[in-house]
Amino acid sequence: MIARELLSRVKLKKTLQYALYLFLALLTQNMLLTQLRVAGVCPMILPAVAVAVGMFEGASWGAVLSLVLGIFADMAFVENTILFTLLFPMLAFASGFISTYFINRRFFAFMGAALLGLLVTALTQMLHTVAVDSFAVVMFRTVALQTLLSLPFAVLAYLPPARWIS
Repeated sequence: MIARELLSRVKLKKTLQYALYLFLALLTQNMLLTQLRVAGVCPMILPAVAVAVGMFEGASWGAVLSLVLGIFADMAFVENTILFTLLFPMLAFASGFISTYFINRRFFAFMGAALLGLLVTALTQMLHTVAVDSFAVVMFRTVALQTLLSLPFAVLAYLPPARWIS
C-alpha cells in the first residue's frame, strides 16, 4: 500500500521535493552550522527539520522521511553510529501525532515542538557520551547551550520549505 501510494505522481513529486529539502538541511548542517561554534558547541538544525516534516506530513510519512534524514546524518557525523537513525523518526512521529490530535501547525506550536526536539536530541547525545565516557555536571551546560544556539535556526526549518511542500 505504501509503495503504491509512493508511486502516484503527486506523492512522487512531493517525495522528491522533500528529498531536496532534506539534502539542503544536511548541507546547511554540515557546511555552515559546524563553523558556528560557541564554547565548543555548534547549533543543530536537523532535529527541527525532523519535527517540521513530522508536523506537516503526519506521523507515518514524517517518520519515514526522517529515517532517511537520520541515516544520512549518522553518515555525516563521525561520532554517531545509529543515534540519529533512531532518534529522528521518533521525533517526527511524536510531532506528527501531537500535531494531528493536540496542537495546531502554526509557528508558535512548531517552535515549542522544535524546542522539545532539540532538547531531547541534546540530552540523547549527552547520554550517548556518558555511556562512552564518564559523567560530568558540565554536560548539562553543553545541553542547554546547544539547545539555545539551535533554536533560532529552527525558524529556517519551518518557514519556507516545509510549509510550501506540504
